[in-house]
Amino acid sequence: MTDSAAPVQTAAGDDEDRPVESVGHRKLLYVTLPGCWGALLFACLSFTPSLLPRGGLLQGMICGITAAIGYGLGVFAAFVWRAFADRGPRRPRRGSWYVFLVAAVVLLVGSFSAGQYWQHEIRAVMGVSEYNVALVVLSPVVAAVMFCLLLAVGRGVRGLYHWLAAQLDRWIGHRAATVVGWVAVAALVYAIVSGVLLSGLVSVANQAFSVRDTMTEEGIEQPVSGLRSGGPGSVVPWDSLGWQGRIFVGSGPSTEDISRFTGDPAVEPIRIYAGLASSDDSESRAASAVDDLVRAGGFDRENLLVVTTTGSGWVDPALVDSFEYFAGGDAATVAVQYSYLPSWISYLVDQSKAREAGRDLFDAVYDVWSKLPQDDRPRLFVAGESLGSFGGETAFSGEADLRNRTSGTLFAGPPNFNTLFREFSDRREPDSPEVEPVYKDGRTVRFTNDPRDGIPPGDRAWEETRVLYLMHPSDPIVWWSPNLILREPDWIGQEPGRDVLEEMFWVPFVTFWQITADLPFSTGFPAGHGHKYSSEYVDGWNAVMQPTDITPEQLTDLREIIDAGE
Repeated sequence: MTDSAAPVQTAAGDDEDRPVESVGHRKLLYVTLPGCWGALLFACLSFTPSLLPRGGLLQGMICGITAAIGYGLGVFAAFVWRAFADRGPRRPRRGSWYVFLVAAVVLLVGSFSAGQYWQHEIRAVMGVSEYNVALVVLSPVVAAVMFCLLLAVGRGVRGLYHWLAAQLDRWIGHRAATVVGWVAVAALVYAIVSGVLLSGLVSVANQAFSVRDTMTEEGIEQPVSGLRSGGPGSVVPWDSLGWQGRIFVGSGPSTEDISRFTGDPAVEPIRIYAGLASSDDSESRAASAVDDLVRAGGFDRENLLVVTTTGSGWVDPALVDSFEYFAGGDAATVAVQYSYLPSWISYLVDQSKAREAGRDLFDAVYDVWSKLPQDDRPRLFVAGESLGSFGGETAFSGEADLRNRTSGTLFAGPPNFNTLFREFSDRREPDSPEVEPVYKDGRTVRFTNDPRDGIPPGDRAWEETRVLYLMHPSDPIVWWSPNLILREPDWIGQEPGRDVLEEMFWVPFVTFWQITADLPFSTGFPAGHGHKYSSEYVDGWNAVMQPTDITPEQLTDLREIIDAGE
């Protein structure tokens, strides 16, 4: 966001072109006409629809950031044009600014109005009724403040560069001083952002969430059953389970709940968990969890589920509860914690830990399971949501490995950077859309936006071992990628998903920041939209586990049970 020309007029107010270098000084927020046109264009584009509804405060921030990006690109474009024209910067005529101001008023009012209409449409599609008029009115102010702040930061960086280059110019050649100055300033900015700011964020998060991890949610009590980690006879102490681990083993459907659903006597499900404090490293935590699983009789159950947690150690209750209901309670679930930070921070600093946790836990379970007689071992399933699917995938090399070493897999809301997810999606059949791809005739791996509406391709055979990905068209976790900055993805150019507006289109830089802004708020919407998965697990497990005695009425009842639990 730097520039080399600014709209300053002479004292007499004349319009003649005059090199900017003749101006004695510049103000910090001094602007150029090319930059302003770029800022105006990008600000207007920021009102175009994204995947999720945006409140006034968020829209203002997006508009300000996007306008700042547009300003920088406008200045850069002018610099390139002058380089080809082989001339220096010139002051624009006064009439050019009048034209810009009129265009700015017309375009911003029109874009703001269209943006409010699109936001209304998105809220209607998702069933969102919340709408704060005051924040919407305030959004232009927020945008202006954000734009000025970023412009000031950019000018500060430019000033630092000029100062450093001037100092170096005393000792080395002018061109060398220019290059070395830019490199040094760029390195300093990178160090501050990636080192000071990111490290500070992680440090604060560590302090906050490490304390929370030692606490227990209200209403959760230590199990009195030996079928749960932390209970009587468990090799994993209750105090070592962490916040999310204690929730996992201290909740879930009771035998009475399951019996009411199935109409038959049920057994108590087994839930095993190892927290960060349970052991020093991922491999030993996995070993402790498997030891506790063996102790509790998990390998004697009919169904065994290996879950990779999200960054905070969370296991989606809808995922496991649905599994236990379908199994009639004859199920064991095992999971381990690899971090207590939220998933988005865990991805930045603990990505390798998610990989290790997913691989180490499955390998430890599989090592025991594979040595059991084939006719006397449980069906082995794998599952994970969000970053949990990222970690869960790492235990497998591809489709054949998933088919050969599991009885079924269910992943929900897979991040766009998942290795196998990207492989399956990128190699989909040419006529299948990216929002619901078809991979190798759907023989093992399939994708669905909503399993109640069908899992394509419905006219082709699905093998006994099934791998299913649940992903909402409006889930920014699934579709966010750095590639959005400069490349249009297929899912935008193709027919939109069921809860995405047809008016959404891709714009370089703009779409990337819009979907980036969607990420932190992706779970704050009704189930079935964004990153909120709930009763979809019911139909997902029904497809993967293939129970033979479940009626449509029972499926409806179970959906209501799972939704009520959310």
